[in-house]
Amino acid sequence: MPNIPKNINKSSRFLNVISLLNGFIPLVAIQLNAIQIGDQIALIFTVVLDHRLGLAPDEEEDQEVTDRTYWEKQSSKTTVDMADEVLQVLKTLDPELALKYNKFYISLSKNNKPFNFVIFRPKKASLGVEPKLKKAEEIEIMLDTAGLDVLEYDTRNHRYRIRFSKEEIQKHQRLLKEIVGRAYRDFNGDISTG
Repeated sequence: MPNIPKNINKSSRFLNVISLLNGFIPLVAIQLNAIQIGDQIALIFTVVLDHRLGLAPDEEEDQEVTDRTYWEKQSSKTTVDMADEVLQVLKTLDPELALKYNKFYISLSKNNKPFNFVIFRPKKASLGVEPKLKKAEEIEIMLDTAGLDVLEYDTRNHRYRIRFSKEEIQKHQRLLKEIVGRAYRDFNGDISTG
């Protein structure tokens, strides 16, 4: 009769820790149990968690994919065109970037994969631009000096929420390029975003 250890069911504590990482990195958890049979030791491997497929960035989980026409009806053609203008600025940083139309925002992709260092939220008369950046006094001074409408900083997703009118997109292209350029470098791992 095999001698099975009494503490074999300690995997629930392990699974609680693993669940914190779920969705951010591919995970496979294998439980290893050693049992003694006579004077021999046998190993039993059991897969207790396998999350290698279906991973998505935090903002794109369970999002319904839509198209440009959807966003032009939800907001306006003018504000969706503004996202195109910002994309042209972004293409000076990386020519492979493209817009991806999701249900709750317009994101970016690179080589058909999510690349969300900035997302857009078109409204009827303005475009929300949300670069992913660590909160910094220097950035807040730049935005305040420009007189831009900055909504509350999104601490959960580490995003500045800036609202631009059509005129402001054109007037503040240099500032826009500076801010999204920082977000691009941070997203690529050049600078830690915490």
